[in-house]
Amino acid sequence: MKIGVPRWIIVGLAAVFSAYVLYLAYYTIDQPAMRAPVIAAMVLFAIATTISLLPWGPVRMPIWMAAFNFAVVVAMTFLVSTQLDPFVEGGNGYATWYVAAGGVLLTITSTRRRHTWAWLGIGFLVVHTVIWASPMGLVTLGVIGSASWVAVSHILSRALARATRDAQRFAVAERETADWQAAQEAHLSERQFRLGQTSAMALQMLQTIERTGGDLTPEQREECLHLEGAIRDEIRGRRLLNDAVRDEVMDARRRGVTVTLLDEGGIDDLPDDELERVHNELARAIRGTDADRVIARTVPEGSDVAVTVVGLRASDEAKRLLGNHSDDEDDDDDVALWLEIPRSSQQPVS
Repeated sequence: MKIGVPRWIIVGLAAVFSAYVLYLAYYTIDQPAMRAPVIAAMVLFAIATTISLLPWGPVRMPIWMAAFNFAVVVAMTFLVSTQLDPFVEGGNGYATWYVAAGGVLLTITSTRRRHTWAWLGIGFLVVHTVIWASPMGLVTLGVIGSASWVAVSHILSRALARATRDAQRFAVAERETADWQAAQEAHLSERQFRLGQTSAMALQMLQTIERTGGDLTPEQREECLHLEGAIRDEIRGRRLLNDAVRDEVMDARRRGVTVTLLDEGGIDDLPDDELERVHNELARAIRGTDADRVIARTVPEGSDVAVTVVGLRASDEAKRLLGNHSDDEDDDDDVALWLEIPRSSQQPVS
C-alpha cells in the first residue's frame, strides 16, 4: 500500500520551477557586472537539479547529493551576489534569481528527506542576505518565500512518511486479522467435521444404550470401548484416517489388537493422491499384521518417510504372566511389523 503523490508529478513540478528560475537568470543576464560568474551559477544549478530529479534511486536523497546541493547554493549565492549592487536604486529585480534557485534546490532536498541540509542552506541564505543587503533583504529578495517552501516541504514529507508507516502497520494488522479469522474458520470446520464423524459412529450405540436403559451385554460393552478408541482416533489420528483405515482399525480392535494412531502434522502438505496412497498402505498393513499392538505415527516434514507403522507382539512368557496385556512391558515385546510409508510413490517402501 502506498500513500502520497506519484513521484513523476513531484519531479515534473520541480523541473518546471527549475526551468523558470533559469529563464529568469537568462532574462537578467545583462544586469550583473560580469556574465561569466552568472553563467557558472546557472550551470551549477542545472547540474544539481538534474541529479536531484533523476527518476530512479531511493526516495531518500544520498547524503553526498544533499551536501552537493548545499554547496551549490553557497556557490550560486557568492557567484551572483558579487556581481550585483545590493543598494542599487530600484533594486535588482529578478537578477537575484539565485535566492529562488536556492529555494527550489533546497525544497527538492527537503522533499527527498534531507531536512537538515535543506535548513542549513536556508540558514546560509538568511545570514548572507542580512549581511549583504540588510534584514529588509529577507523580504525583498524572497528569502522568506524560499524558507516557506522548505518548511511546507518538510511538514508534508514528514506527514506522508508517518501516513505511510501507519498504512503499513494497518496492512500488517489486516493480514494478521485475516489469518486469524481463516484459522478460526478452519478450526470451526475441523470441529464440525469431527463432531459429525463422532455422531455417525456413536449414534447407533447411543440409541442402544437409551433403549436398554444402560443394561448392556458384555459384547456391547466391549463395542463401546472400541467406539471410544475410534473417537480418540478422530482427535489424535486426524489426517491418518479415511474410511478404509477406520474400518481396518475397528476390525483389528475387535480381534484384540491395540491400535494407536498419532498424527503430529507431518502429512498435512501431502497432495490428495499421495495421501490416499498412504491411507491404503496403512490400511493394508493393519489388516495383514498379527501383532498385538500397532502404532502408526506421522513423521515430521523434511523426511522422505510420511508414516511409520510398528507392530509389537508380546512374548509367550509375557502373555502367560500378564494375561496378554503387556502394554507397559515393551522390553518383552517382539517386533512383528516395521513399515515406513514414503511421502512419494516414487520412493520404495521399506
